[in-house]
Amino acid sequence: MVPLEPDAAMANATFPAQDAMRALMGNDAAAIRRRVEALEHVLERAMVIPGINRKVGLDAMLGLVPVLGDALSGLMGLYLVWEARNLGMSKLTIARMLANVGIDTAIGAVPLAGDVFDFLFRSNSKNLRLIKRHLDKHHPGTATIDAR
Repeated sequence: MVPLEPDAAMANATFPAQDAMRALMGNDAAAIRRRVEALEHVLERAMVIPGINRKVGLDAMLGLVPVLGDALSGLMGLYLVWEARNLGMSKLTIARMLANVGIDTAIGAVPLAGDVFDFLFRSNSKNLRLIKRHLDKHHPGTATIDAR
């Protein structure tokens, strides 16, 4: 039996999943933009509640789990702040982002009222707007056209 050698074209081939991973894993501003947009989507707008057509995400869903859920969603919100820090955003803007996450986490931990607050207050969306404003000003090549 003759061992099979990979075809030269196949050895250099890339697959869509590999391309997507490379696009998300970089340290450049465009990759950071894609990561924070994807995380914000998962945390704030991943699914639609039937009947009222209101988008909710993992943040509101985790808020239903007492204490641990709010702590976990707060940690995920801090990832956006960490990425903003890596982009070199101002300390004032970072403090504002930390306040958004802190308010969301603290009030979200209150039983029942916190669940309603999580449903209405979208700290991750607020923080994404701050990051996008910075990227649009300092890294205009990363800008995309929003379909909203």
